[in-house]
Amino acid sequence: MKIKQVMASFGLFLVASSMTHAQQAPYPVARVSLVTHSSPGGGTDVFLRDFSKQLSTVMKTSFSVENVRGGSGATAVAAVAKGAPDGSIFYGTTPTYIQTTLLSKPPVGYDGLDPMLIVFLDPELIYTRADSPHKTLADVMAFAKANPGKSRWGASNPASLERIAMEKLARAAGVKVPIVSHEGGADQMIGVLNGTYDLGIGEMQELQGQLEAGKIRLLATLSETRLQGLPKLPTAKEQGFNVVVRKFRGLASPKGLPDSVAKAWEDAARKVMELPAYKAEYTRENLTPMVLGREAARKFTTDFAAETVTSFKELGLLK
Repeated sequence: MKIKQVMASFGLFLVASSMTHAQQAPYPVARVSLVTHSSPGGGTDVFLRDFSKQLSTVMKTSFSVENVRGGSGATAVAAVAKGAPDGSIFYGTTPTYIQTTLLSKPPVGYDGLDPMLIVFLDPELIYTRADSPHKTLADVMAFAKANPGKSRWGASNPASLERIAMEKLARAAGVKVPIVSHEGGADQMIGVLNGTYDLGIGEMQELQGQLEAGKIRLLATLSETRLQGLPKLPTAKEQGFNVVVRKFRGLASPKGLPDSVAKAWEDAARKVMELPAYKAEYTRENLTPMVLGREAARKFTTDFAAETVTSFKELGLLK
């Protein structure tokens, strides 16, 4: 009888140990590559570096950020699509990978990856250099109208949300200006700082350093309402230019990623969002947290793509 009791107890111990081990199972790979089309210092580059720094402590694995440029993001998307679906490689998503697919029709589009997470909504900001003679958005538009061909604006790559937003802004103001594209926000910033461009567009993460250094001045946010962290900054809409855009930041994987890995990322992301230091950081940068796991991220991406098609048709970019 005692032998049976001992064996039964030992069996329960093994089950409990197995459950504990399953709960504490380590992430399946020791190193994760986060790929972006953005240049170093650009919005997605900064997001991935800041986010992965926090994730490393939660997921107990190492991260690296790889800047794969070219093709308005298509090169980076194709590189990740070829990767192993084992949790070792992901693409940092923004509306650009959807827009590039729709406009350029590359061999591998956004639908060649599997959306895994949506992490933030990120407001777009219009800015100029600090010593610019243009003090308001209306000043820039007035100059562009009075001096055809002399005003130039910067933007990210041709298929980016930023480029489309600038095209919308020009239409709303009734001006025709050259809008010069770059592979990332850091390259565009140089053109604004040296006076090549009267306007630039970007997110607070990539503008913060130059803003704190007093090198640039914000003129408008392209959000529906004023930002909580920048209550004095007017929207473009309230300044008479009805342009509102929505940018997201997230992650997509090669197709075939196990559900368990996707769930590990969702759980880790939710924990990271609650870390006091990171919460203070993303609040300061006016990022709006919106953690969506795999199924919700898939639906969000599909809906966003449908909205983009409608917008492109209205702009005459798609038939």
